[in-house]
Amino acid sequence: MRLAYWTAFWVFLVDQATKYVVVHGMNLMSVMEIDVLPPLLTFRMAWNRGVNFGLFSGFDARWLLVALALVISAFVLIWLHREGGRRAAYVSAGLLVGGALGNVVDRVLYGAVADFINMSCCGIDNPYAFNVADVGVFAGAVGLVLFTGDGKGKGPKAGAKRSGKTT
Repeated sequence: MRLAYWTAFWVFLVDQATKYVVVHGMNLMSVMEIDVLPPLLTFRMAWNRGVNFGLFSGFDARWLLVALALVISAFVLIWLHREGGRRAAYVSAGLLVGGALGNVVDRVLYGAVADFINMSCCGIDNPYAFNVADVGVFAGAVGLVLFTGDGKGKGPKAGAKRSGKTT
């Protein structure tokens, strides 16, 4: 579990540091757009009050989304603690939890998630922005799908379940 916690810590820290540097340090809130390697990489300020791609942003669901992120993070950690898994599963859980907590902090502090990374290519103008936390949540969710669920239950309580003993 230590690997999951450390991964979550570093994803959270990198997410918050990049948001601070770009949004505040580079003053993206005022200039709204900074060309880094156009058109491949542009910093474009977007305050996401909804879920992915701004869905449901018309509703004031800030505290519901904060609670949902915290419940899902706790569930993932408890589940992984009980079931165990390969190193990749712990890293995946850490990516998801660290990203979720990074976005929770934004919602609590700003009322919305600070998205700023915009990538376009090959004549296609991508209108959406994301952040490091979003990458962590996405990669962590994909990793949990790929690296868990073999049904063997390798966690500390799994052996007790198979042998009929309780701990």
